[in-house]
Amino acid sequence: MQAQFWHHPLCSDDMPRGRPAIKPQPEYGAHLARLREDAGLTQKELAQKMNVPISNITFWERSDMPPRSEVLTEMAKALGVTVDIILRNKPLKPKPSVAKGRLQILFKEASQLSRRQQDKIADVIRALVTQCRSERAEKTNGHAKAA
Repeated sequence: MQAQFWHHPLCSDDMPRGRPAIKPQPEYGAHLARLREDAGLTQKELAQKMNVPISNITFWERSDMPPRSEVLTEMAKALGVTVDIILRNKPLKPKPSVAKGRLQILFKEASQLSRRQQDKIADVIRALVTQCRSERAEKTNGHAKAA
């Protein structure tokens, strides 16, 4: 027979566990917490990946100082970022788009058109890309046969 425990109506499994923070989270700790959340990890999961106690993760996220240098590499690996990103307490600038210049401008303009017009443009681009690939393949095969 399992023991039945009475649960207070204000308590639920969704409520946060542990001691509530008395002071606001420092900026650097918030940065580490953001990196962890962006990686899709809980504190417990990050602790397991790094093979450290969960209390270490909690401490670092409540601290205004970065972890010790010997921990940074393992943390970066677990979070899928570089050590530089962990040490940097500023949001990363978005990477510039690869498609620069004329194509980027054209695609931006095309995105303002109706769905039907966009579909027509997409069909033309698909056909051109297919044609260019086959021409490139023919050139590559032609060079291979000549050699």
